[in-house]
Amino acid sequence: MSADTRKDPCKPFACRIQACLNDNNYQEHKCLDVLEAMRQCCLKWHTKSLCCSGIDLNKSYLPEAAKDKLPAGKSKK
Repeated sequence: MSADTRKDPCKPFACRIQACLNDNNYQEHKCLDVLEAMRQCCLKWHTKSLCCSGIDLNKSYLPEAAKDKLPAGKSKK
């Protein structure tokens, strides 16, 4: 399989962001954990993932106190 036909490794995270925003009336502050999970994916895969184009790799989305409490990819609803 060529690199062009492989599945985008961060697409599931992008879909979770859209679902979270939709579920929370597009209030971004309610989806910070999901945004951070996407950033973590993009830190690893930004050269391969088209979904990472709008993610700031240098900015954590979580407040300092919450960074160590949430497992990657988990959303508190």
